[in-house]
Amino acid sequence: MISELLERSSLFSLLHRIDRDLAEEHRQKRCPVCGGPLHQSNYPRKPRGGPEDLPEEILVRRSFCCGTEGCRVRSLPPSCLFMGRRVYWGVVILVVMTLRQGRPEGRSTIWLQRRFGVSRKTLFRWIAYFRDSFPHQASWKRIRGRVRASIKDRDLPGGLVEWFLEQVEGAEHALAGCLRFLATGQGSFYQAL
Repeated sequence: MISELLERSSLFSLLHRIDRDLAEEHRQKRCPVCGGPLHQSNYPRKPRGGPEDLPEEILVRRSFCCGTEGCRVRSLPPSCLFMGRRVYWGVVILVVMTLRQGRPEGRSTIWLQRRFGVSRKTLFRWIAYFRDSFPHQASWKRIRGRVRASIKDRDLPGGLVEWFLEQVEGAEHALAGCLRFLATGQGSFYQAL
């Protein structure tokens, strides 16, 4: 079952490696405001829902700060581990929403709450985000054409996860590819895995 992947530290290690590569690509592009050099300005996070035994380096959000005096703008690279400011791991949100939409084996909202420690309020906030907000965001509209047309906005994110499960060998790599696609919009997700 796909939810069992959330107990594997190997999935989070894979996502960490992808994030490290994305951060290096971002750093090389320089400051988006003034073109100055970017310096590391990472900060710790305490995300919920993953394995307890993850190394400290995985719990760090990669971040940069412009090195030009007077600019000092913070710049965040795309991330597969973290989904914005949400306190849960991005992969946890993706899996919980996929299970909620697909309802495999009669999985109820209460089961999801107990299994993943997600409050009812948080779960319904995620549902509202993927139903009402996400399909209308410019980032999704920009990458929408790179996936199968049969994936309807009402099927997000579960339909997208299922598409990646069909395209990529292994559920761990499919989830990583889906998260990378959502974070970067890059269609060449196979190369990073």
